Amino acid sequence: MLHLIWVLIIGAVIGIIAGAITKQDLPAGWIGNIVGGLVGSWLGEKLLGSWGPHIAGMALIPSIIGAVILVILVSWFFKSRAK
Repeated sequence: MLHLIWVLIIGAVIGIIAGAITKQDLPAGWIGNIVGGLVGSWLGEKLLGSWGPHIAGMALIPSIIGAVILVILVSWFFKSRAK
């Protein structure tokens, strides 16, 4: 149970970092940050591998890069739908 809480916290932090790097926010507030961080972590580790420091089973550097890619794609998608 404690591991799940750590995963959610680290996922939220990764989502917040990705939003700060891109200067764009994910929809749904902090829940969007958690989902963006977790999905971005999965995406980053699939694309770049599992290297660098690990926290809660997630490689930080690939996770942040994956989350940045995800934030850019989600922001682009929502902007294109708004037009």
